[in-house]
Amino acid sequence: MIIEPRMRGFICLTSHPDGCAENVKNQIEYVKSKGAINGPKKVLVIGASTGFGLASRITAAYGSNAATIGVYFEKPPQQGKTASPGWYNTAAFEHEAHQSDLYAKSINGDAFSDEVKKTTLDLIKADLGQVDLVIYSLASPVRKNPKTEVLHRSTLKPIGGSFTNKTVDFHTGIVSDISIDSANEEEIENTVAVMGGEDWEMWIDALKAENLLAEGALTVAYSYIGPSLTEAVYRKGTIGRAKDHLEATAFTISDKLKDINGKAYVSVNKALVTQASSAIPVIPLYISLLYKVMKEEGIHEGTIEQIQRLYADRLYTGNEIAVDEKGRIRIDDWEMREDVQAKVAKLWEESTTETLPNLGDLAGYKSDFLSLFGFEVDHVDYKAEANEMVAIEGLVEL
Repeated sequence: MIIEPRMRGFICLTSHPDGCAENVKNQIEYVKSKGAINGPKKVLVIGASTGFGLASRITAAYGSNAATIGVYFEKPPQQGKTASPGWYNTAAFEHEAHQSDLYAKSINGDAFSDEVKKTTLDLIKADLGQVDLVIYSLASPVRKNPKTEVLHRSTLKPIGGSFTNKTVDFHTGIVSDISIDSANEEEIENTVAVMGGEDWEMWIDALKAENLLAEGALTVAYSYIGPSLTEAVYRKGTIGRAKDHLEATAFTISDKLKDINGKAYVSVNKALVTQASSAIPVIPLYISLLYKVMKEEGIHEGTIEQIQRLYADRLYTGNEIAVDEKGRIRIDDWEMREDVQAKVAKLWEESTTETLPNLGDLAGYKSDFLSLFGFEVDHVDYKAEANEMVAIEGLVEL
């Protein structure tokens, strides 16, 4: 079938298998070009099919020849209907990994569930014995707690008062004001339940109980802080409260891993175009301005550049891992440079529908967004027939 992007709001309803595959190959080549990392050898990535999770899996596999197991929740293809992009990303990664004689298997299902956890633990026991790195990179708006059976839904709201500021519709380029009502306590609690650290801790507890964590094992979850421009709706909003919980959980997990000399870290990453960030008001405008500044400074990074630097320059240097005053790894250091943020703040004040095409990098934002779904990727013939029925070679059926 000929596959074209079909948009609905902040989501693309189609994805292109060849474009997704080309994206994966490009990330693999980047990691290989940076040289070997004395890193992990047996890795579990929870949330492995897109964004930082996919980049983490690729970096482990092609940076340090690691065997990888990926857990994710993606929609498979149907005849005449494309899969979600994470399905095609995983299919491409596992094909490339097997061609490179690298172990790669995966489990498609609800990572919050006990069933998926048990299946994953059984696979580790059977094939790897133990893992030495666990990446936690889940991004979901909904979580069903397996212990209470309660379904929690997250919200993107400020806390303690309504919020009004600029945003941009990245499809049209129209800059406008947006107002968001304040969250109530129930919405805050639900967001923490979905996006906080409870499930991360459940995963580590389950792995440790079955002796599946190697001596000195690390576990890393991903977070974001961002600038004062976005803090009302992000870091000081419902999501920020969840990230506070996630970051506090790292200390709890580290205490539990002392007997195996293991450690839990939260890595604060850079703002990037993701399906999740595109839905957060204010963030698309901020990212389009940030991209412009960081590209001009020669310090722009995508997901694979961020994660390769995290592994090579932070996690696996052979030295003590550098953290900030709250124990977090700061791989957002280039984004948060004072000169970068000062330039972005100035551009923010000057941004209107008319000025944004020159002040920001909205074209780069749009291109990155479409590439998430396998579109606008170089060296892909989008006029040619594509096979939507792509299988994942290492998929373990539940």
